[in-house]
Amino acid sequence: MKKRSFSGLSTFTAMALCAGLSGCASLPDEPMDPLEPINRAVFDFNQRLDRNAALPAATYYAETVPDPVRVRVHNVLSNLSGPVTAANYLLQGEVSYAGEAAGRSLVNSTIGLVGLFDVATDWGMSYRTRDMGLTLGTYGVPEGPYLVIPFGGSSALRDLAGSYVDGYFSPLRYVGRYDGRQYVGLFKNVIGTVENRSRNLEAYREIEHNSVDYYATMRSRYLQRRAQLIEQKQVMTAEFPDF
Repeated sequence: MKKRSFSGLSTFTAMALCAGLSGCASLPDEPMDPLEPINRAVFDFNQRLDRNAALPAATYYAETVPDPVRVRVHNVLSNLSGPVTAANYLLQGEVSYAGEAAGRSLVNSTIGLVGLFDVATDWGMSYRTRDMGLTLGTYGVPEGPYLVIPFGGSSALRDLAGSYVDGYFSPLRYVGRYDGRQYVGLFKNVIGTVENRSRNLEAYREIEHNSVDYYATMRSRYLQRRAQLIEQKQVMTAEFPDF
């Protein structure tokens, strides 16, 4: 897919990100990782957390929760990303994809009972996901330094900045103004982490088993996956799990 010029982005967004990302372009086989010592320390922390919390929880979830229930949970979590995907496709000028994403969200949120049932797919509306990091990438904004986020995982400066903007498109941001609202987002993140981890148990295990340097392998796969998504190429979950 041909990359667009900056003209389609707001001047403020482009200037702010270019200021932080200037000079950060890198080749796929030479990832920009100036914070590697810190990233490796955070990666080790995340791995300990994964082994002692996320992995046991995901394993228990996969082994004890019936498959139909896990499908419903996955459907709800996927449905929550609909407005974010629609907004980003619109910003990319992909009007048809934006309309399809908005249609999916509307159909599944109503007829599909807040996303429990994926009615939209049966009606021919395919599931796609886009975020602001990918949108910026389509306009040529470089990924910037690779980052490992505590409690989160692989990212890059562009994607981290984009995730903040995506928060304004998330429906959870506008769920009733009450004191405990932040716990809804926290609960969603915890459930999402466990659900995602449970779907990639074997993928992660195989990657770690076959890696001479697990950190470098995960970094490479994350950056490859993001590059492929920017080009709107198909990404196989078994080969490139969600990170």
